[in-house]
Amino acid sequence: MSVLKLGIPKGSLESATIELFDHAGWTITPRSRNYFPRIDDDAIECALVRSQEMGPYVAGGTLDAGLCGIDWVMETKTEDDLEVISDLIYSKASDQYAGWVLVVDRDSPIQSVEDLEGKTIATELTGFTKRYLEERGINASVEFSWGATEAKVVEGLADAAVEITETGSTIRAHGLRIVCDLLKTHTVFIASKAALADPWKSRKIDQIAMLLNAALTARQKGLLKLNVAEADLDAVVALLPSLHAPTVNRLSDEGWFAVETVVDHREVRDLIPRLKNAGAEGIIELDLKKIT
Repeated sequence: MSVLKLGIPKGSLESATIELFDHAGWTITPRSRNYFPRIDDDAIECALVRSQEMGPYVAGGTLDAGLCGIDWVMETKTEDDLEVISDLIYSKASDQYAGWVLVVDRDSPIQSVEDLEGKTIATELTGFTKRYLEERGINASVEFSWGATEAKVVEGLADAAVEITETGSTIRAHGLRIVCDLLKTHTVFIASKAALADPWKSRKIDQIAMLLNAALTARQKGLLKLNVAEADLDAVVALLPSLHAPTVNRLSDEGWFAVETVVDHREVRDLIPRLKNAGAEGIIELDLKKIT
């Protein structure tokens, strides 16, 4: 029997990834002190892998597919040996990305990337940072940081740092200043070109990608159900967004209809009062598992 070797990101993305797979239809069960979690699919073998190592493992064939940040795919320059199958944005707010930023001391004279000429920069994202500077003709020393990267700037061990952040609050709390954004990142589902050349593995990868995206799409949507009298039906339906058109069915009670449609969760708080005022009754919002 063929088996797909799948990488699950270890660390900050681990629990969110396992939760996403659960919504997509797979139960992944971590094992204590074990890097090979169980999954309820005999056709898949899972391995916990640091995001930083996912690209090389997939590109080299140790894994057939995996999930990691697009930043780490770019960092290791493995694009020639793998493909990004799907962008996966775990947050319910689809515009929420983490980003790598250029950081300096609050009182630093550095105001732009061009001011890094001859300076020392600390970062974990060394490969990308070096290429970023080279493409702009800037000569600077880029040093690998094992952690506490902001502290190196605070302590004067580096003139600047390239660090990942979501809100920038931690950076500002350390007395630092963000000069500019260098790279926005998000989670991606990647697969090796060798695996994609195998018909069975390619179908399995497509199945996983489809259901992961279906689960993510469903996180942002809800099923809205309501009853409405025939006299108010047109007014209520006119208020409803939908993927195509709302579903309308007659009730056994003469002159009444049941209406249901898929809506964005963020629209519901404004939509329900308007529906109520238009004559809708018994309004229910239900969470969805998948939309595809």
